[in-house]
Amino acid sequence: MTRLTDDQWQSYETDGYLFLGRLLDDEQLRALQQRIDDIMLGTAAIDYDRTMMQLDSDSGDYGDLGEQTKGHKGATLNYRKIQDLEWDALFLKYIQHPLLQDICRRVYGDDAPVSCFRAMFFNKPAGRGTMLPWHQDRWNDLDRDPQVTIWTALDPATAQNGCVQIIPGSHRELINPDHPSAFLTEEQADTHCSGEPVHLELQPGEVMLLHNWLLHSSDVNRSEGSRRAFSTCYMDATTTYTDGRATKFPIVVGDGSLTVDSAEKVIDPALATR
Repeated sequence: MTRLTDDQWQSYETDGYLFLGRLLDDEQLRALQQRIDDIMLGTAAIDYDRTMMQLDSDSGDYGDLGEQTKGHKGATLNYRKIQDLEWDALFLKYIQHPLLQDICRRVYGDDAPVSCFRAMFFNKPAGRGTMLPWHQDRWNDLDRDPQVTIWTALDPATAQNGCVQIIPGSHRELINPDHPSAFLTEEQADTHCSGEPVHLELQPGEVMLLHNWLLHSSDVNRSEGSRRAFSTCYMDATTTYTDGRATKFPIVVGDGSLTVDSAEKVIDPALATR
């Protein structure tokens, strides 16, 4: 599949999420699984100094998570989050899948360049993982909100191992705009998440399209296997920080996009022409 139907798009706009099916074949899936394990173990040929890595908590409490900072933090499979994966050739190829480009064009316009706000690995290690409270994905230090997230299962995602839970239709209202990442208070969660949430259970290689304002959370992993996933947030390439930071968000769709050369290295066209 390289394009969504109008009916699929209408369903997404109504519910705030859409099951896209399986976009990774067995070979692609194994390659991404191996790559992320190699990154965690420190054996991948990547620039760790530019890669944000966060260790999982031992307690399962969100407040006990490790720092989100650049650099490798030891050979372990107990990382919770690894970011900046758009600079890895294997992950970039997937980020630029034709269907994902079609989705970006529907949201941001046919000719608009689209940047990657964050391309990241999420992990709930076997028998542990951290509970993620109810929230909407948004950032009040950006001049506009990113709207599109693609969530890809690298392992089975089940209710037992802490799959994403969502409240359908909750993307139509920004509930807590003053919080840096729109976490809900207990009172707000009781009001907006009192019904039965939908568990987004997926098989490895299957994919969900999510609106960033869709209320979501996840539990700890109570299974004997890991719950690995890859998430990409796409944004309007003209987005800037409101505090004046001159951060460049790498373009992944449209003119000026990152490319993968024959040597499987990520090339930034803006730098290649200098």
